[in-house]
Amino acid sequence: MAEGIDIPAWIALFMGLYALAAGIGELRHPGGWTAMLEDYERNTALRFLTGIVCIGLGGAIYLVSPWQPDDWLAILITILGGWMAIEGALILAFGDGIMRFARRLMGKANQLWAWFSLILGAFLIATALFRL
Repeated sequence: MAEGIDIPAWIALFMGLYALAAGIGELRHPGGWTAMLEDYERNTALRFLTGIVCIGLGGAIYLVSPWQPDDWLAILITILGGWMAIEGALILAFGDGIMRFARRLMGKANQLWAWFSLILGAFLIATALFRL
């Protein structure tokens, strides 16, 4: 483990950049997320690759983020990494159903989810920058 580096803050920064950019992208081009999920439902290879990437990134985040019971951000990042790995396994095993569920969950509220993503991204970035 790298000493003196706030690993959870760096991971939060990059997760925040992802969430912020994804939210802005959906707000600029509404319906993109729905179209993407429809593509995932139809394309087995895309689901397979996504599952592998989620397992790999989630596992890496889980393993490199130190478990510090007194640090809420470290706990959150560790849990998110573990959830990403589980999500990847679920996508590999039940991808079509997972994507159908995700599309229904989003429904007509794409704008709401996009704003949630944007706000979450801004929060993660601000939290990370405050700690770095």
